[in-house]
Amino acid sequence: MAFNITALKLPTLKIGSNGAAVSAWQRFLKEADYPIGTVDGDFGKISDIATRSYQQRNNLPVNGVVDNTTYTKALSDGFIYKVPNLTAALLLAYLRFGEAEVKDLQKSLNTILVPDLTVDGDFGARSNQGLAQAYLQRDVRLRGELEDLLSATTKQKLGADFIPAIDILNAYAKRIRFRLSGPHWYESFPTSRSISDLASPFREKVTAFQKALIDAGAQTVIAATYRPPQRAYMMHYSARISRGEIRAENVPNMAGVDIEWVHYTNAVSVQAAQLMVDEFGIGGNPVALKSRHTERLAIDWNITWEGIMKIKKRDGTIVNIGAPTNGANNTALYSVGASYGVFKLANDPPHWSVDGR
Repeated sequence: MAFNITALKLPTLKIGSNGAAVSAWQRFLKEADYPIGTVDGDFGKISDIATRSYQQRNNLPVNGVVDNTTYTKALSDGFIYKVPNLTAALLLAYLRFGEAEVKDLQKSLNTILVPDLTVDGDFGARSNQGLAQAYLQRDVRLRGELEDLLSATTKQKLGADFIPAIDILNAYAKRIRFRLSGPHWYESFPTSRSISDLASPFREKVTAFQKALIDAGAQTVIAATYRPPQRAYMMHYSARISRGEIRAENVPNMAGVDIEWVHYTNAVSVQAAQLMVDEFGIGGNPVALKSRHTERLAIDWNITWEGIMKIKKRDGTIVNIGAPTNGANNTALYSVGASYGVFKLANDPPHWSVDGR
C-alpha cells in the first residue's frame, strides 16, 4: 500500500519520549499481547523491549525506535485507529483522498443522508457526523455501497489501494458510529448488584438487615448498589436531552466516556437519547450526576414476603409485619431498616440508603 504516512505527522518514539503518541503506541502493543505493562505515556525500558519484540516479529529493523518504517507496518495492523486525534479528514489525507475524492465521497454519502452534506471537499465535523450516520443507517451494507458509489476517477487515482482504503474508511465509520449515543451504551460501566461494593460501615449495616430479612423468610432481589459516575453521567444527560432540557451539542464531556451525543440531526440525537432512557429504565425520578449510589451508600432492593413476617430489629426486638407485603410501601419495614441504619426513600420504590436520600 502506498498511503501517505506523512499526512499523519506521527512523531518518532524512543526511550525518553512521552505523551499521547506514546500512550497510543503502548495501547497498540498491549492489545497485540506484547508485555507493555502500564499504559502511562512514558516510553521507558519496558516499552523499548516490547517495541523491539514487535519489530523482530515483523522483520523490521530491531532498534526500539518507532519511526515511519515501524509505523508503516503498525498502521496496516490497525494502529491507524489509535492515532491520537484522528479525524476523518486526517484519515482521508492518509488514504490519499484529495479535494476531488473527498467531494466524490460527500456526493456518495448524500445518496444516503437527509439533509445533504455540502459538497465542498472539506471533510470536517459535519461530514464526519454524516459518515457516522450513514453507518448507523446502512450498517454492514455501507462498505459495499461506497465501493459502488465512488466514481471511476477516484478508483483510478487510488488504483490497487482503493479496496484497502475502503476497508479502512468503513472500519473507521463503524468506530465513530458506535461512539454515537444510543442503547448500546447500556453495557458500559455496569451498575453493581453486590453488597460487597458498598462503602463501610454502610456495607455492614446492609448485610445485617439483609440477614434479618432472609431469616424472616423474605425474598430479596438486589437491583443496584454502586453506580459508576460514568453511568450516572450517561443516564443524567440522556434523560435531559430526551426531555428537551439540553441540546446534545451542549452536553459537557466526561473523561473516560468516549460517547458522542451529537448525531447528524438534532431529531436523531433526541431519538437516540430516548432509546437510552428506555434501555436504562429511567423512571420519573431524575438521575443525579452524584448520588448515594455513586457514593456507594445506597441499595435498590425488591423485598417481598407472604402473610405475616416476623423480623428482628437491630436490638433483637421481634416485629410482626403484614400487608402491604413489599418493601416499597410498608412503613413498618421502613422502621426495621432504620434500626439497622438503612433508611427508605419513600418516593423511590426500591431505594434504601445511608440517610434516606
